[in-house]
Amino acid sequence: MTEKHDQLRAVVWADGRLQLLDQRRLPQLETMLVLEDCRAAGAAIRDMVVRGAPAIGITAAYAAVMAARARFREEPGNWLAGFREDLDVLAQSRPTAVNLTWAVRRMWESAVKIEGDPEPVLLQEAVSIQAQDIQANYTMGRLGAAFIEPGSGVLTHCNAGALATGGYGTALGVIRSAWSEGRLAQVFADETRPWLQGARLTAWELLRDGIPVSLIVDGAAAHLMKSGRVQWVIVGSDRIAANGDVANKIGTYSAAIAARHHGVRFMVVAPTSTIDMTATTGDRIPIETRAASEVLELAGQQTAAAGATAWNPAFDITPAALVDVLVTEKGVVEHPDAERMASLIM
Repeated sequence: MTEKHDQLRAVVWADGRLQLLDQRRLPQLETMLVLEDCRAAGAAIRDMVVRGAPAIGITAAYAAVMAARARFREEPGNWLAGFREDLDVLAQSRPTAVNLTWAVRRMWESAVKIEGDPEPVLLQEAVSIQAQDIQANYTMGRLGAAFIEPGSGVLTHCNAGALATGGYGTALGVIRSAWSEGRLAQVFADETRPWLQGARLTAWELLRDGIPVSLIVDGAAAHLMKSGRVQWVIVGSDRIAANGDVANKIGTYSAAIAARHHGVRFMVVAPTSTIDMTATTGDRIPIETRAASEVLELAGQQTAAAGATAWNPAFDITPAALVDVLVTEKGVVEHPDAERMASLIM
């Protein structure tokens, strides 16, 4: 049963407060941060306490609840004006993950219809967003696993699991489902520099759910594919353009090129909330550039030669032509293009 491999929730609402598993401290420490206001939640998104497009969106939804509560207490007759300001700031926390703006917009659309205390209504909406995400992940897990032949090996990049979503995961949801169904012989994970999401997070949560995993350095992916030990690369996404181009963690594009060269199939798993139909191609997706120190240092220790500079894009764009299968909760698109994407969203 899939439930056997679904024991983790990184975003939790309890006792009127938002609790986030601090992913910066994994796997050494499991620390839940308790947040009581919207600004703290925005900082948590920006500072990578929580990451992964769906989890960012869910966190933003709960942050909106806290913002509305505070504004209503300050000025019951005009709380919407301040609430709008809070949402605008929240939406800028991280620019690439479209689920952030999607969740902010959804919470605003609910807020403008409310008469009286907004907290109960908005909390119900936030809880619904998380529940819908988990259910979507179960659906995607089942749909994606159906493509994997028994005895297969898979490679994943970054972390698109329970830590990056409301629960269960997108790419790791497929891996969890395929493992539960006895389809997988081996799971490999890229370390994923510079934040090491694969080494710290993907390996941790798979092992926590009883799924063995082997780590490789990012540069070993092509050699692994050449060895014949993997038949699929399975990744998530932070934003998908209308033509099927995929924004995901830096290094995804390289993995897709290597997969095509070696005849390894490439699967992207993401909810439809990640699809941005206003971005006609991947060139229209903003790519976040993060601090050079993330590349020049490791765990706060300087590793690069003194005086070296760094370029640190957090994401890259994988062209739709390199995607064999796009799995969403609304169905599967093989070889996505603008026409197939439009049919999916209709």
